Amino acid sequence: MKGIAEWLASIGLSEHSQRFADNAIDLSVLRDLTEQDLKDLGVLLGHRRKILRAIAELDGVAPAPTETATKPVLRDEAERRHLTVMICDLVGSTALSARLDPEDVRAVIDAYHAACARIMLTYEGFLAGFRGDGILAYFGYPLAHEDDAERTVRAGLDIIAAVARLETPAAEPLAVRIGIASGVVVIGDLASEGALRKHAVVGETPNLAARLQGLAEPGTIVVAASTRRLLGDLFRLRDLGRHEVKGISEPVAAWAVEGVSASESRFEAVRAAGLTDFIGREDEIDFLLERQRLAWKGEGQIVLISGEPGIGKSRLAAALAERIVGEPHTRLRYQCSPYHTNSALHPFIAQLERAAGFKADDTSEQRLDKLETLLAMGASQVQAAAPLFAALLSIPFGERYPPLSLSPTQQRRRTLAALLDQFEGLARRQPISLSFEDAQWTDATSLELLDLTVERVHQLPVLALFTFRPEFEPPWVGLPNVGTLTLGRLDRNDVESMVTQVTGGRVPPPEVMKQIVAKTDGNPLFVEELTKTVLETGILVEDAEGFRLDGPLPPLAIPETLQDSLMARLDRLAPVREIAQIGAAIGREFSYSLVRALVGRDEAALKDALAQLEAAGLVFRRSDLPEAIYSFKHALVQDAAYAAQEPPAGAAPAYCRDLARSVPDNGRDPAGGRRPSFHAGGVQRSCHRMVDQGGRTGVG
Repeated sequence: MKGIAEWLASIGLSEHSQRFADNAIDLSVLRDLTEQDLKDLGVLLGHRRKILRAIAELDGVAPAPTETATKPVLRDEAERRHLTVMICDLVGSTALSARLDPEDVRAVIDAYHAACARIMLTYEGFLAGFRGDGILAYFGYPLAHEDDAERTVRAGLDIIAAVARLETPAAEPLAVRIGIASGVVVIGDLASEGALRKHAVVGETPNLAARLQGLAEPGTIVVAASTRRLLGDLFRLRDLGRHEVKGISEPVAAWAVEGVSASESRFEAVRAAGLTDFIGREDEIDFLLERQRLAWKGEGQIVLISGEPGIGKSRLAAALAERIVGEPHTRLRYQCSPYHTNSALHPFIAQLERAAGFKADDTSEQRLDKLETLLAMGASQVQAAAPLFAALLSIPFGERYPPLSLSPTQQRRRTLAALLDQFEGLARRQPISLSFEDAQWTDATSLELLDLTVERVHQLPVLALFTFRPEFEPPWVGLPNVGTLTLGRLDRNDVESMVTQVTGGRVPPPEVMKQIVAKTDGNPLFVEELTKTVLETGILVEDAEGFRLDGPLPPLAIPETLQDSLMARLDRLAPVREIAQIGAAIGREFSYSLVRALVGRDEAALKDALAQLEAAGLVFRRSDLPEAIYSFKHALVQDAAYAAQEPPAGAAPAYCRDLARSVPDNGRDPAGGRRPSFHAGGVQRSCHRMVDQGGRTGVG
């Protein structure tokens, strides 16, 4: 029954292993289970749903979509992905096996597997397999996130802590070693060999992660340079130097992870190399400065700053802070996190801990002393507020304060009131500049506190900036003291100025500048990262007048720092992602009629898929169906969609050749667009993935 136990552990439900074993349920009958069967076994409703979803995914069948989320679809065919790979190994398992009864060893391994599986699921990693006491996991497949490297390291830190808490029959502490590396791989059924290679990976990344795991000390994580570049200052890292490792010709750089950093701003932690000069937002900064002047007069102001990732929301807030640094004020910074959307008041708790100066080795008494010092800056009755704040920060206070004899509702209400009073007390002393970043990840209790704050600040010297992405709908729009800024793209002149700044004042050749401008579409983050990538690839040679090309200009590759973010935009629409990939194979612009010819059937599903891509902001549409022309919002998104569909080497299917001949000889598709270049590997790559032995597939 080890197989079914491992499968249950992989979905975080190992507590049902014995129940399945008692009823002779193994992997051979797993697909036959029904909801009623699970109900008869006594499985809770939520767990039944989770098990049925996981069973559906065994065959690559996605569960029915809900209104709140789209489940990733596991794809059978091979595809290119940028992954962060984790390899985790239990220390001393061989010696443990020699000392313990085999049943006890199995119980330890099962508990270890279950703990790791739960944590992987928490961070939406993919558990690729158990290898005895080793675990292989991918982050970035089948669902990419913009922060997969960070998720991997956070998962590793949680695994180290969880394994250290596991109990063994011999009462011996357990520890793991973890290696992490990032890079582009090919993943999927690589040779039609069935389950054994269904999610196999080809590429250097997993091998490197395995070698780094061998370098790690018990209870530690070692990351590769490829991962280090993606982490910025989000974690405390110790340079381990370069090491010769088996199977890799050059010495490998490695870093040990020592913990999460205490950075106030996610933006500044990720942009660890420093900020570029502020370019192209003069009107926006003038707007903020005018609001700041009103706020400092006692007319509290709220400014809502929205825009897509990388457009410059946090950079604008940082620019304002630079402009007013010489004026007396208190700066408060709150950072929301995608990992704490269900953790009540997480941004406020993190800010309080930073402001109080808590250290990991502080005793409870030391933390209470620091807390009282902090509260004295704003609260009029420190002793009354301290127990509420201590409880919020999970600091035991023993007999130092009277016990809080309150119901949960009463304690919650008084805690929110105490936080507001503390805030107002600070504002009475001197003006406050408040930044609340990434509000799209705000938990419900923090939103309630923000509602109360917005009501109170209108008669206080407070300027509050809330940054968020377009999917968040702030409830404060339209209030008298609330202003809004929606950040758009930079114009060509600003993009060229930013490129020149990143290159140190030396202007790149016109053809390079043209590609950067075209591919980045005025997104400042894209501009900066693509320019850095150009410099790192060595295609430019520096001379007395600037830069010149060292040979023909190749197509500019997607920066490694943007790979996960771009794929995340596509993976959020996993059921219709293939339509985006077909469009990407055609070009930056594609017509409805040509995509319909490629898909071949189920026109209603195609229309729905294109509507979803349009609603998500991945593509724009001109004209109405059936004459519609679609274009990718960002060239780099098109590149990411195209790059993910690289097929195995080989000739294009006959269907693609037939389709090429079906395009009119005038060189234009039926909707008037340019004829795609099939011989160059354009649409044929998409066709290769769409065609099976029976012909064309549906929409998804």
